[in-house]
Amino acid sequence: MNTQTASGLDQQTRDIVKSTVPILEERGTDITKRFYERMFENHPELKNIFNQTNQRKGDQSKALANMVYAAALHIDNLEDIIPAVQPVAHKHKSLNIRPEHYPIVGENLLMAIREVLGEEIATDEVLTAWEKAYGEIANVFISVEDKMYKADKDQPGGWTGYRDFKVKRKVKESDVITSFYLEPADNHPFPPFKPGQYITVKADIDGEPYTHRRQYSLSIAPNEGVYRISVKKEEALDENPDGVVSNYLHDHVDEGETISISAPAGDFTLDTEDVRPLILLSGGVGLTPMMSMLESVVEMQPEREVVFIHAARSGKFHAMRDKVREIDTANEQVKSYFVYEKPEETDEGLYDREGYVDYEWLESILPTNDAAFYFCGPKGFMKAVYQHLLKYEVDEEDIHFEIFGPQTVIAK
Repeated sequence: MNTQTASGLDQQTRDIVKSTVPILEERGTDITKRFYERMFENHPELKNIFNQTNQRKGDQSKALANMVYAAALHIDNLEDIIPAVQPVAHKHKSLNIRPEHYPIVGENLLMAIREVLGEEIATDEVLTAWEKAYGEIANVFISVEDKMYKADKDQPGGWTGYRDFKVKRKVKESDVITSFYLEPADNHPFPPFKPGQYITVKADIDGEPYTHRRQYSLSIAPNEGVYRISVKKEEALDENPDGVVSNYLHDHVDEGETISISAPAGDFTLDTEDVRPLILLSGGVGLTPMMSMLESVVEMQPEREVVFIHAARSGKFHAMRDKVREIDTANEQVKSYFVYEKPEETDEGLYDREGYVDYEWLESILPTNDAAFYFCGPKGFMKAVYQHLLKYEVDEEDIHFEIFGPQTVIAK
């Protein structure tokens, strides 16, 4: 007789799911790639939820494959996957994913498993076990997300779904980055956020077949009375759908106009209970959550030592340089460093190092490895920084990072 577990799955079901772990490790990405193809074929209306650039690059398929693999590996105790669920649930909440979306995902995922693995491996018994397991996994996500939705709705000025905000100011920060200062179009209160969080912009663009949704980090301290996003204008190419939204914002959304946004989300947030030195490292547009953290810490923890390091291609691509230097000058505990990969003649005196953030230089300017390290930027930058911090013998629990797009393993 099969014994029911606390998760609701009997022993036979769990054993069957666990038996698929090796093949999920080997073929997981093939399955999830086919899953997305199937789902978009059967439900094209869902394309507006998923970032098509991440689809094109395969990042979304890899992220989902990692999650499915982790769920199978920990099927005996699904609570073990909660740390991995949290950041995904934040993204789901920001994109307004609802319980009714999960059966659609489950149906197409099961069919993708059968199509990729074949009936000899993905037997009726295996698919039945995975159908039960998926139901339990979906319930974990739905439960976590439900609490997030309720927390948003119950806080003063909070909301769920999307809300219209008016562009109060539009400021060009560099040749490629422009900031949008946002306030509610209805003039009603709106909630604060945690430094490092992001919002989703929902954009209906003329000529586009579906609504686009893009997530942008908030780049200002929470108590400034506005939300601010600082958007990099991506090159608008057919093979780069992400450029559609950034170009739309840069070229067609002006002061006084409105855009629809979600409530702030994300768990890559500054720990203001920690009083140890704070090290903020960013590359390119990864600057945005770091600016929120920098502006916040000097207000909330004026005695806390801060080292701010930013890497840019050159001065033309460096956003908010003057603001960072202003904070540095006004606060003795703050030290800022700028690294330019290919500085131009007009950049003389504007940067501290030419080239890249390498280990030797980083070691020479850091005060201690007993600190809180936060970093964000392009994947290459983040992989390098992560390895530098490990070499510097920083504890894993003190390393915090955010990747634009699906969470991927940067340690590889």
